[in-house]
Amino acid sequence: MKELLLYIARNLVDNPDAVTVEEVERDGDTVFQLRVAPEDMGKVIGRQGKIAKEIRILMRSVAQKQGKRISVDIVD
Repeated sequence: MKELLLYIARNLVDNPDAVTVEEVERDGDTVFQLRVAPEDMGKVIGRQGKIAKEIRILMRSVAQKQGKRISVDIVD
């Protein structure tokens, strides 16, 4: 799951080496904290948050098939 999120984020940004994902457990759920370079933040979020929303939907879909609950936070 973490590798999938890294793959998606690295292909969206101009500086893929700055992309990091931290996995945190909160209340039985897994939270992935995605960090990118400040100049790439807009590319990951997209207009009106559409790209970020689609990333979250995709990740939840994959997690649901594995019987897990996750969320994705984009951290600046």
